[in-house]
Amino acid sequence: MAAEVKEVLDRFVVIRRKMGDTIGAAFTTSGDQSGGKETTLMSIIQALLIYGMIIVGDPLDATGHYGVSCVGSPDKKTVENAAKLGGRVALLVKKFKR
Repeated sequence: MAAEVKEVLDRFVVIRRKMGDTIGAAFTTSGDQSGGKETTLMSIIQALLIYGMIIVGDPLDATGHYGVSCVGSPDKKTVENAAKLGGRVALLVKKFKR
């Protein structure tokens, strides 16, 4: 993951216990087709797991993998998939609160 994202996660470790049992998801972009998007997604997911979060992948009607990723700026399909992932996170948060 980008150093800036890692810095945020490291800085907010003081709220780690508050993040436990909350829903989380990952998304990323890269500058190149083989820019390590899945590796980046997994490093973000690992950090969220350390926080005790419940991780959600993108739904099957998106790509059905670790999270949403793209090269450069997101195109229309990536934006749609990101909205589906966000919708899935919101749906599970509502279910989890019940």
